[in-house]
Amino acid sequence: MTEKGRPFQESESSELVRDRLQALYEEHGATWVSPEDPNDPYNWPTARKVTIAIVVSTGQLICLMSTSMMASALPQISRDLGINASTTQITFSLFVLGQAFGPFLIAALSEVYGRKYVWLASCCFFQFWNALCPVGRNKGIMMAGRFLAGCGASAGPVLSTPIMADMYRAEDRGKSLAIASFIPYFGPALGPIVGGLLADHIEWPWLFWVLSIFSAINTVIGIVLLKETYTPVLLQRKSRLANQASGTTPEGLAGRAFYTDLSARLSRSLLRPLVLFVRRPVILVISWIWAISFGLYVLVLSSFASLWMDRYGQMGTQSSLNYFALALGITIATQAGGHLMDWIFRRLRDRAGGETAPEFRAPYMALGVIMLPAGLFWYGWAAEGGMHWLFVDVGAAVFTCGTFVTGSGISAYLVDEFEHAASANAAARMLSNILGFAFPIFAPQLFSQLGYGWGNSLLAFVFMALGLPAPLVIWLWGSRLRSLVKTAGD
Repeated sequence: MTEKGRPFQESESSELVRDRLQALYEEHGATWVSPEDPNDPYNWPTARKVTIAIVVSTGQLICLMSTSMMASALPQISRDLGINASTTQITFSLFVLGQAFGPFLIAALSEVYGRKYVWLASCCFFQFWNALCPVGRNKGIMMAGRFLAGCGASAGPVLSTPIMADMYRAEDRGKSLAIASFIPYFGPALGPIVGGLLADHIEWPWLFWVLSIFSAINTVIGIVLLKETYTPVLLQRKSRLANQASGTTPEGLAGRAFYTDLSARLSRSLLRPLVLFVRRPVILVISWIWAISFGLYVLVLSSFASLWMDRYGQMGTQSSLNYFALALGITIATQAGGHLMDWIFRRLRDRAGGETAPEFRAPYMALGVIMLPAGLFWYGWAAEGGMHWLFVDVGAAVFTCGTFVTGSGISAYLVDEFEHAASANAAARMLSNILGFAFPIFAPQLFSQLGYGWGNSLLAFVFMALGLPAPLVIWLWGSRLRSLVKTAGD
């Protein structure tokens, strides 16, 4: 993150603080009164920060539940729409593909208009298309609706981390991500559980409509409780109010960024994620590790229910309860893992004499990339051997924990390094969601040919070859990678 974009530190001299306050004024036309200004999101009361985190997290929970909630109803959906198993799997995955493209527009708009209204509009977009999916029980409407609903749902993953970074300093980033991720990361695990329970009592279209209803309720709550957190937008508003009070016209500030042509600003913001992806090698490195881990997670998620129904003979509702194992892994990763990330960061910062670097997140990422393949081996061979369900679930929990430890470390790295965190997040997630769409498509053929033992082992070996070196590369050469093709606008 740039010098003028990062939060103030207690150890900074008064001259340095004054220079940074002046830099904010020169860029945005206004500045904070002091480092302790109560209007600065870093200085907001804890209750306000937690309230915002809960609202945003609940919205993300609902959207992530939509990723997997239809898993338990796929046979009924396939029958009613008259499509085969492969097409049904593609329909399931189109939601994830939408999340690869939605972030470009959402990130761009959030860096021009702020987080709040872009988040609200995206939630409404998701609600409309998600509710439309089952209308007419038509294959075309279902596929288009799933893709567009995924585009709207991408606001949660793209904006939640930047919103937390807007309010929490780097040394508290693990705690902030724990708060933000505790609720939503249950979504992919809770989706099949709730879907299985509902599918036994209501028709499958209501799986979509119930989610849209709850999302609408949360959006109304967000209209009331959400506050804008993005500092550039807050300072721009402050500048406009000062201009109105003093009678100064905006034309007198035409040289400042926020008074330039709107289309040019939006064009820059829309292109920024793609530019970051192409021009910043460090984005490519973390994109690959994130993409492979997320693709494997969605693959396991899409095939988890069939394992219990086909191999263990469990019914829909009973099989869905095994998703609590995934929820357990997520809870450990987000809660205990968040505190561990902060502890590692502080230890490395103190060892470096108070200096900080995004590479301080690499040791935490390394823990995740070790746990992920270990969990895959455990889960795969326990399932292949028909072992007690508890052993299979523990392996799945270890795998899930490793997946989300890796993702949390990457998220923290991005907001540490990039001033435009939403664009960096969108750039890094693009490949993740493309693989999240592609991987589940070949899951049935993979496990039918190789079984769960060698099938999951193959996936683990691929991840070890491509993913294990990434934290080491970031730790050893991260600063060099970050300096390549770096520009002030990043």
